Amino acid sequence: MSTHHSASEPPHALLRPRIVIPFALVALIWGSTWFVIKGQLDVAPPSWSVTWRFALATLGMFALALVQRHSFRMSGRAHLLAVAIGVAQFCLNFNFVYRAELHLTSGIVAVLFGLLVVPNAVFARIFLGQPITRRFLVGSAIGLAGIALLLLHEAQTVGVAAGREVGLGILFTGLGILSASSANVMQASAVARTAPIVVLLSWAMLWASLANCAIAWTIAGPPVLPLESTYLLGIAYLAIIGSVVTFPLYFALIRELGAGRAAYNGVVVPVVAMLLSTMFEGYRWSVLAAAGGALAMAGMVVALRARQLPVSSPAAVSDPATARSPAR
Repeated sequence: MSTHHSASEPPHALLRPRIVIPFALVALIWGSTWFVIKGQLDVAPPSWSVTWRFALATLGMFALALVQRHSFRMSGRAHLLAVAIGVAQFCLNFNFVYRAELHLTSGIVAVLFGLLVVPNAVFARIFLGQPITRRFLVGSAIGLAGIALLLLHEAQTVGVAAGREVGLGILFTGLGILSASSANVMQASAVARTAPIVVLLSWAMLWASLANCAIAWTIAGPPVLPLESTYLLGIAYLAIIGSVVTFPLYFALIRELGAGRAAYNGVVVPVVAMLLSTMFEGYRWSVLAAAGGALAMAGMVVALRARQLPVSSPAAVSDPATARSPAR
């Protein structure tokens, strides 16, 4: 019986250099992107900042695919999927996230986004037939309790007068989570695996860039591109380091570890983000906040350690209930 258990649940390989190095790199980079986003919101409309980020990321991703000598050709179904993933992940998700950071600290938004596993599980159950385990439900309940304490601390810190700000921040974050979760489920489909990761991401970012430009022009008017060095460097960091470098690494981890174990990355990202928020945004920890943070992390660990159940259909080639595709 023990042999069968070890065969179905192999121990994670996070002590292997080829695993732990990209795992840590993605967590550190995505943890920092929340803070970089916050620094751009005062100098340009959010929609144009998203547009510039993914316009540059598109060029970088196509260049990476070219260096790796991939063909850019995909099937018609793969292109339709790239459009859907691009709009959900790199357009709607990031437009909502950027607006959320107008109302909440980057650390809080990052912690809220750690609960992406919840809609992932629901959507995967509905669209891919993936079971939801009891342990996952327990972990999610613990995590939600921690998030509630963090939000209570936030409300006490900003005061009643700013309650509307907190509400808007939570609303935009929730919409971003739903958008990203939709992309997670689509990325778990059989069609998504017919194209190399870098090629699929290149086309998805291209379609997203066109959608971002249309949204920005409609909402914020003609293009706004501040020429301050800090803004341009931030765009470059978010596009190249925060997108071109990390997304291929993350999906390679999913293929190496399985989506469940790769999603442990989502436990580390909010910790990095909140530490940076403490250092640079004046985020103040209280007993309430510390307890909430501990519960949130513990809940996500419990949920993400839920046993990956056998796959019952070709479409469910990974475990989207525990896959995490951060907005960063």
